[in-house]
Amino acid sequence: MPMQAQEIEDLIRETFPEAKITITDLAGDGNHYAAEVVDESFRGKNRVQQQRAVYAALKGKMDGPSGDLHALALTTKAPD
Repeated sequence: MPMQAQEIEDLIRETFPEAKITITDLAGDGNHYAAEVVDESFRGKNRVQQQRAVYAALKGKMDGPSGDLHALALTTKAPD
């Protein structure tokens, strides 16, 4: 079952309540999204560490072929 952009944002916001989160449906199919997450907790962490933290916040929704979320192009950074 495809996920809605708001569901993705809600999952990420549980872990990053103060983050600036932008979700974009890339294909209009509810399966291919882009997300930008800007959060102070990313400061001092490399991009891999930042992205792992966001994927962990998705609580398995991207796990394997049966995951609810098929593709997520992820951009993460600390605020300027």
